[in-house]
Amino acid sequence: MPDTALVQIDPRRCVVIPSYNGGPLLERTVREVLAVWQPLIVVDDGSTDGSADAVVRLARTQPGLHVLAQSGNTGKGAAVFAAFNYAIDRGFTHAAVFDADGQHHTPDIPRFMEAARTNPGALIAGKPVFGDDAPRERVFGHRLANFWTQLEGGGHSPADSLCGFRVYPLPSTCRVLAATHLGRGFDFETVAGVLLAQQDVRCLDLSTPIRYAPRGVSHFRYFRDNLLLLRVHAWLLLRAIFIWPRLLFRRLAGAPPFDAVLHRG
Repeated sequence: MPDTALVQIDPRRCVVIPSYNGGPLLERTVREVLAVWQPLIVVDDGSTDGSADAVVRLARTQPGLHVLAQSGNTGKGAAVFAAFNYAIDRGFTHAAVFDADGQHHTPDIPRFMEAARTNPGALIAGKPVFGDDAPRERVFGHRLANFWTQLEGGGHSPADSLCGFRVYPLPSTCRVLAATHLGRGFDFETVAGVLLAQQDVRCLDLSTPIRYAPRGVSHFRYFRDNLLLLRVHAWLLLRAIFIWPRLLFRRLAGAPPFDAVLHRG
């Protein structure tokens, strides 16, 4: 682990890593995150491969590491939502969600957190910079999904609707998630990003490299989860028809985003 002097400890902004059968990459990712930012909340979403055992042992020696154990596999979004509520109960205002599979660029965490500090009501969203190792179908899938979410969010949704690296303002995010049963699986990023945009919460996009680790673990099921996303997009588009007039009126009137009103002064 890098020099602990580089660790940034913040009582109001934490990192959240959801994991289900994350394999050996989970412990490596956790150690990398702990080296740059604490506190870190790891949600073991009912893993059966023993991958969380090493993280539990690590937590005994790392006071900045918290491990939440779900009784069963609840889904990525449900695990993240549980961590958000846990964080709010402990006084946190922001949470950076970071995938357990080694895709995201750990050194970018402080930069994203600084953006959240200076834009406290905004969603700080990762905009992937894909390398040569990125599967073409993944890149195409991102582009197609982004077209729909921009339409559903009135042009103010995150630039990338599927990137798992974001810093969420906890009060507004928990409020929109609590109002729907959606967003509890792999549709979490799509639902959260669009609903925040439809509530006129500002989004700040930051570019970040994405790597595809050779031993990365993915539990995305092509047919099941793409069907879920199709249903979600249909619901978000229908909902947008009723939201657009209000957003258009606010923007034509020059009203500030809701996040700016809530955090004025």
